[in-house]
Parts: sequence; structure tokens; C-alpha cells
Amino acid sequence: MLKNKISILILVFTAVFFTSCELEDLPNENAPTLESFADGASQADVQSLAVGLEAVMRNDLEFHYQTISYIGREYYDLTGTDPRYTGELLKGPLDNNGFLTTRAYSAWYRVVKAANVLVTAVENSEAGFSDATKRSYYGYANTIKAYALLMVANRQFSNGIRVDVADPDNLGPFLGYPEALTAIRNLLNDANSDLTNGGGTFDFPISSGYDGFATPATFATFNRALAARVALYQGNKSDALSLLGNSFFDISGALNVGVAHVFGATGNDVLNAQFYVLGQSGQEYMIHNSWIADAEAGDTRVANKSFMLPTPRMFDDLTATHQMALYTSNTDPVYLIRNEELILIYAEANIGTNNAEAVNAINVIRNAAGLANYSGATTDAALELEVLNQRRYSLIGEGHRWVDLRRTGRLNDINFLPLDRMGDNALDAFPTPFSENVN
Repeated sequence: MLKNKISILILVFTAVFFTSCELEDLPNENAPTLESFADGASQADVQSLAVGLEAVMRNDLEFHYQTISYIGREYYDLTGTDPRYTGELLKGPLDNNGFLTTRAYSAWYRVVKAANVLVTAVENSEAGFSDATKRSYYGYANTIKAYALLMVANRQFSNGIRVDVADPDNLGPFLGYPEALTAIRNLLNDANSDLTNGGGTFDFPISSGYDGFATPATFATFNRALAARVALYQGNKSDALSLLGNSFFDISGALNVGVAHVFGATGNDVLNAQFYVLGQSGQEYMIHNSWIADAEAGDTRVANKSFMLPTPRMFDDLTATHQMALYTSNTDPVYLIRNEELILIYAEANIGTNNAEAVNAINVIRNAAGLANYSGATTDAALELEVLNQRRYSLIGEGHRWVDLRRTGRLNDINFLPLDRMGDNALDAFPTPFSENVN
């Protein structure tokens, strides 16, 4: 039933929120409008908005992950369908009015808008919600909103993002990356407070992607995991460790425990567009050769996440031997965050204060990949490199490598981000879309 409801709501949310690449509304006379949810929403209306918020996050998801994976030289699109994937995206400058800039930016802000609509609908609903029920809705909506803002902030980096977009006629200012991270942390903290006081159950159904996180209390552990990620980006290791303690982090637990987008092949549901058919022409999404060459012998992540083609694939003076094989079917889940990342955050956050514990966490990841315990130097610098390397193999294609190289000051080091052709460059941010008109 829930999958069917999500499928139907994709159509509703497409009509309401997907009509523009900007942050403003365009009316659609054949669909519900923003105003129709703003005042006097019923319980069913609000429940539908909550389910729809989960559904809307999946739209254009693959474009976000693909573009930042290409720019971070994790894998390339050698299909030849659009030369901008191997040209503009790897050389720059990026067109501030082109789809490489605007598409994912718009998609994440649609999620932000959907969350804002949900909050407004709950505030003004005629359903007679209790205070606890309202707070559970607020905690859910603002956690998802913070996640979406973090995704767009990581793309825009020094160019900044708007955090306050609740009033399309009075948008808030652009915040620089550090200020945006602070605002996102604050939003997560507020959401966590609401979840803590949000009662024992959610008033709305939630998909199987949130199994184990489907109550306000358990959803709050997802919230704290996201906050730990933000704290790491802020360089605040002590906060990251504290937040992990209140998250679903489990150093002895299964690596793939976490919150995920789910997909389906029926009705109006959507498929996981990051699944590539192995060996099929037109599916030349090729892992950068360095990822194969630099791997330790016996690392099972290489076998599990790549597929060697009979002959190398070449396009636009780029050559690769292995196809991306992160997902095994077009209905595989895509994780928002999972325990494997949390263990790696834990390892990194311990460097400098408890290097022995950092090594212990590193070994959990290495052993899970079929590798022996870490035997290198245990200086802070050496352990940071080891964690960065484990993140490279554990989290390939999940939106981390480009961010990791940038935040550790290695984006312009060709030993970490290779430049394969004359004229290639290491881009550090997507430009502010022209339609935002910063001035």
C-alpha cells in the first residue's frame, strides 16, 4: 500500500513542486497548489505530504551522484551521449545557466520546498494534532530539509547557498560554506529536539527504506548520524564523536544498516537509475583506472563494485577498463547514510586523540573487505591518508570522494585527483545558477 501511495504522490509532487528550475512557484491549474495545503489541511492531506516528501527526494538523484562522481574522478560517462560530461564537467568553466549547474540545484531545493510545505500544513492544519504529533512532523520534515541543504551546499561550496527559502518572495541571503554548515547543524539540532518530544510513533506511513528508523526516537538516530557527518565537515572531531554516540553507529554492526531511498518497477514508481547493465553497449559508465590500479590485492570491494569489460572503452581521449557495478538491480536501495560511513567517521574523528581506536575502526572496514589489519605508520597524517583511502573504496559513487579531497586540501593534488588530459582541471564548486541573480 505504501509503495502505491508513494507512486501516486510522485505525480502530485511533480505537478506542485517540479514546474520550475527556480525557487518560485508556477501555478498548475490541474494539480494541487501550495495554497491548498497552507491552510486547513486535513490529516490525510498532511500524511500525503509527508509520504510525498520521501518520494520527491528520489527525483534526479542519479544526476547528483553521477556529476559529483565524474568531477571527483571516481568514474566517467564514456557513453558519448553528451560531450559535456567529459568536457565542461572535467575542464570547466561550468555554465551557470546550463543543466550541469541547474538540474541538481533545483532538485534539492524542491525537496526543501516540499519540507517547508509540510511544516506549514501541519502548523495550519484543521486535524487537531497533538503537540507531540506536530513535533514529530517537524522533526521529520526538517531532518530531510537539512539533508537536502547539505547535498546542495556540498555542490556549491564557496559559492554558497540559501538556507532560508520559506518565503519565495523574500528569500534569505546566500551563506558561505562554513555558515551554511552551521545553519544545517542548527536545523538538525532543532529537528532532533522535536523528534525527542514527538511521541512514540509517526502519524504517517514510511517506506521500508526507513526500517529500524520508523519512529521519532529511532529516526532521531538518523538525524544524529547526519549531524556527525556535518561536524566532520566542520573539522569538529569531538562533536562528531559525541553525535555518533547518539546515532545508529555500531562498530560491530552490519555495514549496510542505514536509511535508504527505495525503488520499484511497478505503477508510477521510479527505478534506481544508477544501476548499469554490465557489458551492455550504451552503459559505459567506467571507473577511473586509478581506482583499479591503486587497490590492495584481495580487496573484495573491487570485485563487488566493478566489472572488467573484454576490451577497454574509449571516448574523448579517455580510456577505462572497468564498468561501474555499484548496484546489482534497478530496484536496489540508495543509502542516504549507513553504518559503514559512520565507522569511517568514527575512525577519522579519533585521529589525534586516540589513534589506537582509529586503527581499530580502520581494521573493521579493512577486514570486512577481505584485507589484513592496517600495518602502516600511526601518525596523524598517515592515519588520515588511510581513512581517506578506505572511504575511497567503501563509498565510491556515493557522493563523498570530491568532498573528501576538497575538505582535506587534496583536490589540486594530481596524486589524488588525476588530470587525464591537457586542459583538464580540478573544479572545486558548481556556480550559482544564473536564475538566482545574486545581485
